[in-house]
Amino acid sequence: MSTWGKRDDMVVHQREPFNAEPPRTALAGRRTTPLDAFYGRNHGPVPGVDPGAWRLTVDGLVRNPLELSLEQLRDRFEEVEVAATLQCAGNRRAELIEVRDIPGEAPWGSGAVGTARWSGVRLADVLAHAGLRPGAAHIAFAAPDVSQDADPPQPYGGSIPTEKALRPEVLLAWAMDGRQLPRIHGAPLRVVVPGWIGARSVKWLTRITARAEPSGNYFQATAYRLLPADADPDRAGPGAGVSLGPLALNCDILSPDDGAHLPPGPILVTGYALAGDDQTVSRVEVSADGGASWTEADLDPGDGPWTWRHWHTTVDLPQGEVEVTARAWDATGAGQPESPATLWNPKGYANNSQPRIRLNPRS
Repeated sequence: MSTWGKRDDMVVHQREPFNAEPPRTALAGRRTTPLDAFYGRNHGPVPGVDPGAWRLTVDGLVRNPLELSLEQLRDRFEEVEVAATLQCAGNRRAELIEVRDIPGEAPWGSGAVGTARWSGVRLADVLAHAGLRPGAAHIAFAAPDVSQDADPPQPYGGSIPTEKALRPEVLLAWAMDGRQLPRIHGAPLRVVVPGWIGARSVKWLTRITARAEPSGNYFQATAYRLLPADADPDRAGPGAGVSLGPLALNCDILSPDDGAHLPPGPILVTGYALAGDDQTVSRVEVSADGGASWTEADLDPGDGPWTWRHWHTTVDLPQGEVEVTARAWDATGAGQPESPATLWNPKGYANNSQPRIRLNPRS
């Protein structure tokens, strides 16, 4: 095992803070992602939090401010479990970098995505206990991990609209796949916001604040915003661009791996598809000739409305190099953009273009 109990073959983009993803094939066929293969995305050193001394503060536009220990959270509120897929906003950034360089950003491949069963309490139940006041349109989260990305450095934070925060799928989670939440994934308590970019599922949660406006934290106001292609990210201040929230429809090929050497003939192609927020995946198609013809893939049922759906199909590989492409649709009939070139942005976020791999004839 490598750092933080992860697989030895993790692709480590940065060791401090720890940022790493598994090879894409480690995710193939696994509806729940093994803990040792679950990606890590951090903006500062992982904080050391004493669970016994830890307290959660709930304040802001509430009638009854709260300070809760982990034991009080367990005792006062119903424990629930939600299966949810988390995906980093920078997942598949490497494909955008191939279009045009994105200086200063990690070249995330296809592995910054993972699915787990999260256990904890509904954020809505805690907010109901605190009693939201009129005008509480946003719920902000604060954590102790300090990031050097901000100038001056500041602890990580973010927010979501109250409308989303009150949805029953949004959790304050203390367990992951039936086990105590690992420190690298946010122990003792983290937020899980299904259907939204992973950046809003704040780890090592210490404070929840009801606000009239979105969080002013750097990672809400300045980072994780979709800038125009001609923007200079070093000059973009708070409020520039579009704040990222719900995930875009996405799918990817997990097996075989890009560049694999395979003989001509039938091969099994597998992957996943994920629809953001309230949408569902309705269809996935695969092409083995660069998009000239398509075969509909079989979709597994998934583990709930907030998880990816794995798919598979068999295609015939011709002689020579082959380009395999996939594309998904959601229940509204929306599909994926054909090319990452149309999605390029100066931070490399939200690449949901049709994935492509190249396979080579076995020598």
